Amino acid sequence: MDGIDKKLLNILQKEFPLTERPFLAVAEKCGISEEEVIRRAQALKDRRILRRIGAIFNGSSLGRVSALCSARVPEEKLDNFVRVVNAHPGVTHNYLRTNEYNVWFTVNAANSEEIARFLKRLKEDTGVTDVLEMRAVQTFKIDASFEM
Repeated sequence: MDGIDKKLLNILQKEFPLTERPFLAVAEKCGISEEEVIRRAQALKDRRILRRIGAIFNGSSLGRVSALCSARVPEEKLDNFVRVVNAHPGVTHNYLRTNEYNVWFTVNAANSEEIARFLKRLKEDTGVTDVLEMRAVQTFKIDASFEM
C-alpha cells in the first residue's frame, strides 16, 4: 500500500462524499483520476483490505430491531449453515470463531417476529438447533475506523 492508498482509505472511512459522482470528489482530494480511485478501491477489495463501501444507519432510529446470534455448528454442517445465513438480506456480519459456539452473526429486521421466523427457518433448513439469540439491552457506539 502506498501513500495514495492510505489517503484513499482514510477518506473512504470518514469523509465519503454524498454527491452524484463521489469517486470523482475523492479523486480530487487524492490528486488522481476518478478511474484511478475506482481501480485502487477494487484492488484494495480484491486484497481483502477493503470489505465494502456503503452507508451505516442507526437501525433502531428507523424502527428496526437487531440481534447478535451464535450457533454451535458441527463441522459437517458448517458450509451449508454459513451459506443459509449469508443468503439472508438482514445479516450484516457472520464470523467463524474457535469456540463451542463457532458461528456468530448479526441480523436486523423490521420487527422481532421477522427475526424469529428467520431463526426458525434457519434451524429447519440446516438441522442446527443450538442457536442463541441475544438482543442488545444497551447500545454503545464505537468509531471503528483506522487512521492509515
